[in-house]
Amino acid sequence: MSNAQELQVVTFGLGAETFAVPVTLVREILDYRETFRIPNGPDYLLGLTELRGEGVTTIDFRLRLGLPHVAPTASTRILVVDVPFDGRTLVLGLVVDRVLDVSTFDTADIGPPPDIGVRWPSQYLAGVAKRPDGFVVLVDVVQIFSADEVQALQPGAIAA
Repeated sequence: MSNAQELQVVTFGLGAETFAVPVTLVREILDYRETFRIPNGPDYLLGLTELRGEGVTTIDFRLRLGLPHVAPTASTRILVVDVPFDGRTLVLGLVVDRVLDVSTFDTADIGPPPDIGVRWPSQYLAGVAKRPDGFVVLVDVVQIFSADEVQALQPGAIAA
């Protein structure tokens, strides 16, 4: 009997790369739709997406990772995630090129993020898992935003 822990993730694509976030953080996956634009926000802030009467702060995840913007396609999705931060939860919509699947990895098979040789800031990465078709980069959603940015991304702060 194995003591291996498993991590279930939602995998998604940005360009040719495959990323993942823990399935426990994913609230739902939406077809892409235009957001309610908010002036004077950071370049990656697209605006608010309506979700059952609530405004969900929505970001272009490509821009946040330093990748170039691309026009939405029929495969573009909004991954609605719960980001635990400082004792509360920020609900955030991440615009991704496509959602691929739900995968399970043994935690023993997840290596540390590389310090060099990647195009994205390594502090945003929780680890890297190997699959037969390549690597899956696990995203640390908590590290993607500084405390000041989280405050600025709160729907109340955006509307102010």
